Amino acid sequence: MLTNTMRQISILASILAFAVVLQSASDLRAQEKETKEDSKKEAAIPTIAEKVEGMQSFDGYFPFYWDAKTGAILMEISQWDREFLYVHSLATGLGSNPVGLDRGQLGDEKVVHFRRIGPKVLLIHRNLRFRAITDNKLERRAVQQSFAMSVIWGGEVVAETDQTVLVDVTDLLVSDMHGVVETLKRNEQGDYSLDDKRSAVYLANCKGFPENTELESTLTFSGSKPGNYVQQTTPTPNAITLRQHHSFIKLPDDKYKPRKYDVRSPSIFITFADYASPLNAELQQRWITRHRLIKKNPDAELSEAEEPIVYYVDAGAPKQIQQALVEGASWWNEAFEAAGFKDAFEVKLLPPDADPLDVRYNVIQWVHRSTRGWSYGGSVIDPRTGEIIKGHVTLGSLRVRQDQLLVQGLQSGPTSAADRSRCACCGIGGIVEDTTLAAMDAESKPLDVALARIRQLSAHEVGHTLGFVHNFAASTYGDRESVMDYPAPRVKITDEGELDLSDAYGVGIGEWDKVSVQFAYSQFDKDESEQLNKILEGAKKQGMLFISDADARPAGAAHPMGNLWDNGSDPIEQLKHVMKVRRIALDRFDPKKLPAGTTQADVAQYFTPLFLHHRYQLNAAGKVLGGSNYHYGYVDHDNQPHSMVDSAKQKAAMAELIAAIEPAQLAISSEVLSAINPRPYSTIRDQEILPTQTGRVFDPLAAARVATDLTLNELFQHQRLARLTVQSRFDKELEVNTMVSSMVNTIWANSLPSQFEGRPEPVQIGRVVREALVEKLVQLVDNPDASLDVRSAATACLTDVATQKNQNAKSSSSELAFCNMLSRRAKQVLERPFSISPENKILRQPPGSPIGSGGE
Repeated sequence: MLTNTMRQISILASILAFAVVLQSASDLRAQEKETKEDSKKEAAIPTIAEKVEGMQSFDGYFPFYWDAKTGAILMEISQWDREFLYVHSLATGLGSNPVGLDRGQLGDEKVVHFRRIGPKVLLIHRNLRFRAITDNKLERRAVQQSFAMSVIWGGEVVAETDQTVLVDVTDLLVSDMHGVVETLKRNEQGDYSLDDKRSAVYLANCKGFPENTELESTLTFSGSKPGNYVQQTTPTPNAITLRQHHSFIKLPDDKYKPRKYDVRSPSIFITFADYASPLNAELQQRWITRHRLIKKNPDAELSEAEEPIVYYVDAGAPKQIQQALVEGASWWNEAFEAAGFKDAFEVKLLPPDADPLDVRYNVIQWVHRSTRGWSYGGSVIDPRTGEIIKGHVTLGSLRVRQDQLLVQGLQSGPTSAADRSRCACCGIGGIVEDTTLAAMDAESKPLDVALARIRQLSAHEVGHTLGFVHNFAASTYGDRESVMDYPAPRVKITDEGELDLSDAYGVGIGEWDKVSVQFAYSQFDKDESEQLNKILEGAKKQGMLFISDADARPAGAAHPMGNLWDNGSDPIEQLKHVMKVRRIALDRFDPKKLPAGTTQADVAQYFTPLFLHHRYQLNAAGKVLGGSNYHYGYVDHDNQPHSMVDSAKQKAAMAELIAAIEPAQLAISSEVLSAINPRPYSTIRDQEILPTQTGRVFDPLAAARVATDLTLNELFQHQRLARLTVQSRFDKELEVNTMVSSMVNTIWANSLPSQFEGRPEPVQIGRVVREALVEKLVQLVDNPDASLDVRSAATACLTDVATQKNQNAKSSSSELAFCNMLSRRAKQVLERPFSISPENKILRQPPGSPIGSGGE
């Protein structure tokens, strides 16, 4: 009985245990179901309205929201694969010209589009350097698939309503799109990286408009071992904080018609390879950049524009500067009128609430740096067509102060009788007490000249943003025929021997500028190519030469008319004039006439540009040596072969250049030397003043060496001398060995002590000149890029130095010691093993197979 009972109990326990197991399994299934349902709820993407509840909203081309809790910007995207323009720029700058991270600096514009792939959103940069302009979709696809595109950013969908999604773009905004880290590294300013913890959205400048969305962020770059420029401009050098601006811009419609570039025109252009071009046509296509400008009345010779081009001047510039910038930029209206447009170019002050980086404004921005530097004009361009969407000028504020300094140095001498009888403000005759006039002259004249320069600079940089490059030949024909040249101050010499700066800088637009606007902006009903050709041919017939940067800036540039900072049609005569101006200014230089408050150390700041006043005209005269006359053109448009500069003119240029380094020209008076003190302990050495080999004391011999090197660089530029070898085939007088030997012998003879008996300072300078000459010969001998004939000529002259044939037995002990030193220097170079590697003498070969490979 007991056994059965126990058995029954065991069975009952088993049943109960099984029931418990069944219940547990049921509970587990219920829990799993509940968990899955919860997961589905969590995985479901919220609607945009749910996600942005409580956030600040901004309407615009891309609507966006500010999440104050997380510091995020959420952007709405509703149209996929719709192309738009993306531009990054700097809202604030480092303040260092050498580094180049300026306020208002534009980055590259990109044609981009958003693409959704599942939960991801990609920002894709389209490759427009390679195209197929054709209706054939397969042909276009072949090109697109042959070259890479770039995904420049990726994010994830955080909310969605219908076909519109919400994406967090904060990490796009707070990224180094502008390449600050690379810029600092390239300029050896330290190893920096973006610090996310010290970077954030800058909401104050995040705005939306119907056709553009503007967003901004604060970026902090942390690093170690900051460079000198960073230390000079940043309060905590290991933390550089800048603001980066992002513009999302609606692309223009397709009504704009691109205009083909012509090599004879001064237009800036975009370039791309069109693989749909016929085989007998050019693969590379070039379209000019220009603003869209359309006549209201196309049939009228002179018509108003449907929408004028308007530029805005930065109201952050001082009042006097603002007015000068407006006046100078407004000169372009005359050029547009010559192209058939009435009142089509306007200049206004930028509204106080406008952002200079807002794409809706063409801006002339006033930018400060710790040192003076270049101004420049940039543009936001539609890369598809070349249409300019926004012009943006950056003007360095210290330029105007440097111009004042130049004038104050030139006019530091006694006030002329003519000046004393003229109102200093406007030049109108009148009677004013001399003491008052002297004070007015000291303050107003330099400022007037500086403002005249700012007007010209404003017009120049705006010209770049209108789509034009430099024309460095424009100063050589007519009377300042282009604001796109670099102007030197025109300093006249009166009959009384005084310096006159009343016409220092030009006023108004030039004839070449009108040609530039006519080519780029004129509107034609038909025969556009023929009409454009007439414009350029007409300019050529009027003697308007176009020479731009590539033929003017390089040290060995060949065209004698392509010069920076020069004046006049004859560079040799102009050098003579400039040397006279320099001599008068140096002889009249009186530190006591400098502005009140000038320290004795600061006298060097005024004296340095005066002492080197001739430096740019030296370069202009130097290009006559080995010079070639030519122009840009086509073989089927009145092709004109280039020709060498006449040998007599080349020799005349050589003589004037040599005259510039006669020791008497390089001497500095004792009065000036005694007036220049070392810089106070409270100031750092200024890079604007001449270097020294005498510690903190001004060094007249170092000044002479600097000026000498400027001239020798022109006389012995190896590419110019190499051209003489070619030109001697047509004129034996230009044989390079003869020319080099003649220059060396003349310079040496002019700097011997026998020329300056009784005057120790020219004797010392003469030695400086001869040593500089020997070092220049050594450079030529060792230069692997110099031609065989040039190195041979330099070696022959160096051999003459080694033999001391110019040494006079009656020389002083100091002169004998000097000659022995030069002789040893020359012998060391001549007797050492050949220093030029045979590999360095092998000229680069054009690519062989495949023929025409541009990758090399």
